[in-house]
Amino acid sequence: GDKAYVIGEGALTHELYKAGFTITDIDPDFVVVGETRNYNWTMIQMAARFIAGGARFIATNPDTHGPHMHPACGALCAPIERMTGKKPFYVGKPSAWIIRAALNHMSAHSENTLIIGDNLKTDILAGFQAGLETILVLTGVSQVQDIEKMPFRPQHIYNSVADIDLF
Repeated sequence: GDKAYVIGEGALTHELYKAGFTITDIDPDFVVVGETRNYNWTMIQMAARFIAGGARFIATNPDTHGPHMHPACGALCAPIERMTGKKPFYVGKPSAWIIRAALNHMSAHSENTLIIGDNLKTDILAGFQAGLETILVLTGVSQVQDIEKMPFRPQHIYNSVADIDLF
């Protein structure tokens, strides 16, 4: 099986292991970056070295930060991109691939599915690209004033998920 060097939480490592990957820091085929608060510059340097040496660069999402400016996956990828000149392949939102996979897994269709999220650049963009109805909640990353900066718009906006009445 393929070998992966992982910067991410235990759940990401576990899922890769279940998918048949060997988790290693010796000559990996892939560098996989996900959400984590447990990282250091040595890990970033190793990832960059592996990618510069030919490992493929995969990341779960391009989010730069979460609420309260906590660094997210995209922020961890940024120094690796700068050092290697290579961009990651994002397998999570806003990738159309992950939306299609989720719809197929649930036997759902885009015309009767909606996506709810707090980030215009990932959640709402993913819904827009997949043809889903979109709901932006204002309890996280994006705020009302951010909508004007985007070439797309959420269909609905709520202060929080508690305010959504779908029925």
